[in-house]
Amino acid sequence: MQQTTPPAGFRENRNGHLVPESQIKAIDLARDELVSEIIKRAVELRQQLQEFKVATFNDIAAFVQLSAEQYGATIGGTKGNVTLISYDGRYKVVRAIQDKIQFDERLQAAKKLIDACFDDWTFAAAEEARTVINDTFQVDKDGNVSVGRVLSLRRYQFNDPRWKQAMVAIADAVTVIASKSYVRFYERDDRGMYQPISLDMAVV
Repeated sequence: MQQTTPPAGFRENRNGHLVPESQIKAIDLARDELVSEIIKRAVELRQQLQEFKVATFNDIAAFVQLSAEQYGATIGGTKGNVTLISYDGRYKVVRAIQDKIQFDERLQAAKKLIDACFDDWTFAAAEEARTVINDTFQVDKDGNVSVGRVLSLRRYQFNDPRWKQAMVAIADAVTVIASKSYVRFYERDDRGMYQPISLDMAVV
């Protein structure tokens, strides 16, 4: 909703009614001015933080490219986690890219191949292992499987070609649905430990 400026000598109340300032208590006017001033400064600070964030990501990306060019390499895009440390080791800047992933329909093919393996395998722990597999593919209330548990299956090296094909299907089924970028700042304390430089008002 577009904000309109009240006529001179009036204030708009929370119901949208114009009220003459002469009819408003002094404490209410003082409160209104205080809140408006604080919010004005907060909005300005938010804008500065947004500009700082954009500039910081651009500066990091430019430096990564500059560093790569020292070896004749060209890096495209801004993907990848990067840690930059000052020469004296006092400060550290970390850029992190967190991908949110899901599996597409190829995960079902992987599950079928794995089930076929356990149908034929006869070693003593086959049933126990099948239970673990079924738990791994269990969906949550939103219908999604645990990405971490499914990907952890690739640690197991079985010689059955169907198992190997299932692991390929799992890898191919990974789909990045969103990415979120973070930048964090650290300063080393007297004990040599890096402590975060927080920009969160609840922490500072």
